[in-house]
Amino acid sequence: MSTANSVSDFLNMLTMGNRPNVTISVTPGVGLEMIVVDIANYSVKNYTYRPLAYNESLREISDIEEFKRDLSEMFEELNISPKCNVTLNLPTVLFGSIELSLMLGDEAITSAITSEVEQSYVFKRHDPIVKWMDSSSGNTENRRLFYAAVQQLVIENISNALIELGANLVDVEMSLASTLRALDYTGLANAQMQEGVTWNLLTINSNGYNIISMSGKKIVDYYEEPIAVKSYDGDEIYNVIASSAQITLMSYPANYLFIISDTDSVSAELLAKKINVGYSIEYIENNKFKAKEILPASLDVLQDNVLKISIQAVGAAVAASSDYPLAFNFLASSDGEAVVVEDVVKIPIGDNEYAVTPSVAAILAGVVGAVLLIPVGIAFLLLPQLQAQKQAELDELNANIQQVEKQIADLKEQQQIAGKFNIKSEINKVLQNNRIKLMSYSAIGEAVPPELWLTYFKAEGGGDISIQGGSNTVEDVYLFFKNVKEYLVKSDLKLQKLEMQSDNVDEFMSNLPVTYDFEISNIKAPVAAATGDDKSKDGKDNSKDSKNSKDKKGKTTGQAANVVPDKKLLSDKPIN
Repeated sequence: MSTANSVSDFLNMLTMGNRPNVTISVTPGVGLEMIVVDIANYSVKNYTYRPLAYNESLREISDIEEFKRDLSEMFEELNISPKCNVTLNLPTVLFGSIELSLMLGDEAITSAITSEVEQSYVFKRHDPIVKWMDSSSGNTENRRLFYAAVQQLVIENISNALIELGANLVDVEMSLASTLRALDYTGLANAQMQEGVTWNLLTINSNGYNIISMSGKKIVDYYEEPIAVKSYDGDEIYNVIASSAQITLMSYPANYLFIISDTDSVSAELLAKKINVGYSIEYIENNKFKAKEILPASLDVLQDNVLKISIQAVGAAVAASSDYPLAFNFLASSDGEAVVVEDVVKIPIGDNEYAVTPSVAAILAGVVGAVLLIPVGIAFLLLPQLQAQKQAELDELNANIQQVEKQIADLKEQQQIAGKFNIKSEINKVLQNNRIKLMSYSAIGEAVPPELWLTYFKAEGGGDISIQGGSNTVEDVYLFFKNVKEYLVKSDLKLQKLEMQSDNVDEFMSNLPVTYDFEISNIKAPVAAATGDDKSKDGKDNSKDSKNSKDKKGKTTGQAANVVPDKKLLSDKPIN
């Protein structure tokens, strides 16, 4: 493995687990949404959307390639790296309830629900992923279960599209649960979600309407009525939904009715005026009639996009931090492990990692093969040098081992003679000192950027370290300093000096190459490199006066990076 690859692997290890979290929502009526919510401050940090064709009959994205192109553009628009963790919200495909015997175990319940789900026309074509939750209370012979299902192939296609972009799919939510979670998070249904309060949620979409009977935050019953909403003209659809829903609502006595319209064909406000239930009615427009945002948005969100933000996207974005009791993550199996969607081979090349799936393997095979030949050829050319380097490291390690063994033997001999000290403590001290030295050598070897070199290095067993060198850029010095500190956590290293070799300001301003000298140390009085710079002609050590001394060019130098001559121009980039 080359030095460049070693540094790359080390940096990837340091940044592991720091992938940003992004939520995308497939929302009929809006399209494809990408949202980042500031959960603590109840606001939308970033948002964009694209129109996306969605097949309402088959309950799936019409064109997965269009989906992938839109996602790529949205990541670029929001300046978000595609290498992120993605939570996905999908329209509700199938939701229902069933009663089963208490004698059945979880595996038998899943099988029974799967058999029930497969009766739906949607799952005649594709295998389902089924999730369920127990809502029964009290000692009865049966358990009342609510279940949801989505096509496994749909999740596989979306997951593979995200993998090709570099993203990692971590959660798949459904719109029904996301809507209830958003009502809870935003406080829009605060009065309804109190303990002991009964209320009904009426949601209208292009396929009809559904009613969820609720007690506080707990779902009690579910009813769905299919209606071809788009086939009606004008106000006729309001009369159809109102007359049907009023009859159904008589079976669910409540204190409140909450209406949400997800389709541009129906206004929730107008429908609320058509329905007479004898108790309080509230509504939310989640369509073109929306006049108020679901959550406040930051200035980074385009003003024209604020009213596009759907309640489902908000609910999915807060899924990881919400404790709302109704939750279905279709990406997790019944035992909590991720569902295997498709085998993907990840090939690291340089600083990038390429995911090869069956759908793109044929296209990438030739490209990957050609690219892989390049490092192989370089490896053959550098093999003799690499072998010599590794042999030198091995010889140095063996020498250190022999030194440690000699020290241990000496300590044992001294103990036998004097018998006045603890040999175990002394051995541990020797091993610790040598371990510190070896860790220092490893840190230097792993952290040196390509455009930076070392001119002096000293590591004492007691933890004292001094590093001097040069670089063509200030950024490489900061990167090297940051990497060494993170590798040697308890070393208390500081950037003691950072200055240009040249004192010619015109040379720096004309963009000519500039070399920077630096010193990184945890020694209060840094040890100068073996150049004799700190000694005068008479051989006396003048390092104590170095802070105000002048070199042969007449420039004043200091021990710390903040003591810089007026003619020196250094980067003001902060050390991370």
